[in-house]
Parts: sequence; structure tokens; C-alpha cells
Amino acid sequence: MNMRGAQRGIAFIVVIWVMVLLTVLLAGFAVIARTEALQARHLAESTRARYMAEVGISRAVWELRNPDPLTRWAGDGRSYDFEFEGAKINVAIQDESGKIDLNAVEGAVFMRYLEGRGVDGQRAQQIADALMDWRDADDLTQPMGAEDADYEREGYPYGAADNGFQTVGELQQVMGMDFELFRQLEPDLTIWGGNSMPSAGAASLAVLMSFPGMTPQMAEQLIAMRSQMQPGDPAAATLTLPDGTPMLTAGGGVTYTVRSKATLPNGAWTQVDATIRLGGAAGARAYTILQWREGSAG
Repeated sequence: MNMRGAQRGIAFIVVIWVMVLLTVLLAGFAVIARTEALQARHLAESTRARYMAEVGISRAVWELRNPDPLTRWAGDGRSYDFEFEGAKINVAIQDESGKIDLNAVEGAVFMRYLEGRGVDGQRAQQIADALMDWRDADDLTQPMGAEDADYEREGYPYGAADNGFQTVGELQQVMGMDFELFRQLEPDLTIWGGNSMPSAGAASLAVLMSFPGMTPQMAEQLIAMRSQMQPGDPAAATLTLPDGTPMLTAGGGVTYTVRSKATLPNGAWTQVDATIRLGGAAGARAYTILQWREGSAG
């Protein structure tokens, strides 16, 4: 009787342990199922937000091709907001012609730009001259520039490229440049502008400082006034640079960087930064993507 009672007691303990084990397993399965459901939901929301951000890119292209200059979206960095299928979309357009083109800018212009960014005169000339030497094909050194021998003497594992910049990031390899300074300059730089002098109508405050005779106060005033006008506004003729040149023109470039951020009602968002070039063959896509970056959060 005692042995039988002991066996029953052991069986009861085993049953209890089995029930505890099953409870733990079920709880684990429930957590996994919930986690997978949340992951699937997040993926679905991120995907929807991404496509909503792409709507912003397409809307920007459509607005940039608007034949009416008085209603056309401006490419000077100002923001535009609209809603599409419940998503709030914010779009900002920056005309690449309003940036400093590393492959076209003149040394004096780049030097003034650097000084406007707070770089002292000597270092600004050194970097500007080194930039000229980096991209030209000859071995002649600018007054404060750097060719292969100078890079070798300073211990660099490479010399001047003697070719145009392939990316904006390549500027970090130019003698005199460092990451901290490059990080400050990067938003104002491009390889797609195509002009030796940036377009004032789309230039940032820092880029406007590269224009002869420009002062910080004048640049701030011009940008404040520009933000209230469209490129085709007749009143734009009153905005002039220090040399009397009109600041705004009726047209713009063909290459733009579009930042489109789409936010869903639940707060999930995705931002796309696309550098695009308008135009193309008849029947082809209305624009070509040159660069694409995106990020998101739930």
C-alpha cells in the first residue's frame, strides 16, 4: 500500500512537471507567434510607406515638368506637403545646378565657398588648388596645390587622380580635406551640376557666399525673399546679386535631388532621397535615377 501510494505520488509529480513544460512551450509559441505577427505588420507598413514615398518622387517629377512657371515647384530646397491615400507626404526638391560642381567649379569660386564655410584663407586656397590638381590631367602644380610627388612626400598611398570626380565622397582623398570638414560641405556638393558657377536661384546660403561681393546678411535676405517667390514671378527680377545679375531665372537644371518622406497614420514612415535626371527618349520613363537612398522607422 505504501509502495502504491509512493508510485501515485511520483506519477502526480511527473504530471505536474509535464503540465509546467507544456505551459512554457505554449507561452513560447505564443511569444513567437506574436513576434512574427508584429514583424509581418512592420514589414507591411514599411513597404506601404516606401511606396508612398515613391509617390512623392513621382509627384515631384510631375510638378517639375509643369509648363507654368508660376505654379511649378521650385528646386531651391523648400518643402511641399500633400496627402495620398491617408499618408502624409513631405517633399523637398534641390536643383543640383545650385550646388558646387566638383568637376566644373573654378578654384577661386571654391576658395570663396570654403571661406564662407569658416575655413581660413590659407587652408581654403590649399584645398582649392589641390582640388584643381586632383582633377586636371597634367603634372603642373597649382601655387598651393598637390600633385603625385606631394602626396608621396606626405605619406599618402595614392597620388592625384588626374581625372574628374566620380563621386562627391572622393573629395575626402584630396590633400587638406578631412572628414569633419567634408561632412559639413557634402550637402552643397555635386558632380551633376555641370556649371563652373552654381545657379543662385537654387543655391543654399553657404553656396551663395561663393559669389563675389556677397555678404552673410545679403545672402540671408536674398534667400528669405526668394522663398516667397516662384522662378517665373515677375517680381523676381528685383532680386539681384552684388554685381547686378538677376538671382532667379525662368528655368533650372535637369538634375535634381528629391527628398520624399511618407508618414502613415500610425506613425510609421519612410524617407527616400533620390537624385534624378529629367528627360529621356519618347515613350521612355520621364526621368533617370542617378542615386537612391532610403531609410525608415516604425
